[in-house]
Amino acid sequence: MMNMSTIKNKLLDVFYPSSYAFAHCDIPCGIYDPHTAQLDALTVVRMNQLIKDLGKVEDPESLAKFSRYIEVKETHAESVKNELRIIWADYFKPEHLEKYPELHDLFWKSMKSASKTRQQVSLEAAEELLESVRKISEIFWSSKGSKTKRQPYPSPAGGEIVYPVSD
Repeated sequence: MMNMSTIKNKLLDVFYPSSYAFAHCDIPCGIYDPHTAQLDALTVVRMNQLIKDLGKVEDPESLAKFSRYIEVKETHAESVKNELRIIWADYFKPEHLEKYPELHDLFWKSMKSASKTRQQVSLEAAEELLESVRKISEIFWSSKGSKTKRQPYPSPAGGEIVYPVSD
């Protein structure tokens, strides 16, 4: 049985439907960090490793794992694209492009690489994506006056990610 509050909320939803917006703030807040894109790219690498380790998918259990790995791989590849779009469009300015002329090409290639990792099961493509996101991270932190360090990331996927370091 529905209480009055539930009925009222359902009526409000009918007459005044909500729209959802998902975005980094456009204030701009000045808080940007490519760390999430790196972790997403590392997840894409790991899902490709797990898919490869499955071997031949013949039974329902391995088919279920395969389906989950594909879904996670594609979701994280799209998240990489979203995180990069925010940094590319909202953070980097013309003065950054003067200092880092390869920036637009690097972002464009990273977006294409992320799409490729969605379209294919390819560990090589996933590792290319991770490397391009690392390069963007190094440029990002350099543009903020920070030095960077590539450090092994302690995960089953292996690999390194870029961290800012203080002088």
